[in-house]
Amino acid sequence: MNTLDLLRADRVLTVVRAPEISDARDLCAALVAGGIHVVELTYTTPDLPRHLERAAATAAETGAVVGAGTVQTAAQATQAINAGAQFLVTPGQGPEAAAIAEAARSAGVPVVLGAFTPSEVMTALALGSAAVKIFPAHQLGPKYFKDLNGPFPGVPLIPSGGVNAGNAKDFLTAGALAVSAGTDVVAPADVAAANWASITDKAKAFCAAIAP
Repeated sequence: MNTLDLLRADRVLTVVRAPEISDARDLCAALVAGGIHVVELTYTTPDLPRHLERAAATAAETGAVVGAGTVQTAAQATQAINAGAQFLVTPGQGPEAAAIAEAARSAGVPVVLGAFTPSEVMTALALGSAAVKIFPAHQLGPKYFKDLNGPFPGVPLIPSGGVNAGNAKDFLTAGALAVSAGTDVVAPADVAAANWASITDKAKAFCAAIAP
């Protein structure tokens, strides 16, 4: 099952923003135990390639699909792919967006480009984005996704930023492909302290909140 199909099935991915990760393998295992299989480790965490390598090397064991987020340059894209990232996510469309998309295409890795406006969604699609991340989603809320579905029917949109167990289902009902779960599931303190049981419990609670 590819990343997009897995997102359709799970309807959620986790974005990890933490100052440190004690063990990426255990983190992924804790999330999968809670029902979340797609994990985005971000460049806001120091030494990201090392964590990606650890997660990728143990992916068959944990069952996680691990990618790199907050990718802002083509060099980061290539570095993440070489470390084993199975998908790339950008926060927006900076000057290297096209180069990032090309690096992903050349490696056969899906890229999810960030956007906020309809024009940015169009640009992301033109660059070959497998899905489009709408960030920061909480600024306009679920109704914005209904509006975007008018000109972009069937385009896989993923809200990120301010999404939590209380509003995630509203975004999905409004037409989102899946939602990004951040600190609501992976609190930085839990990641740093290796509090895997807490992360599993929070992942289970989030998945229960978006269940049909």
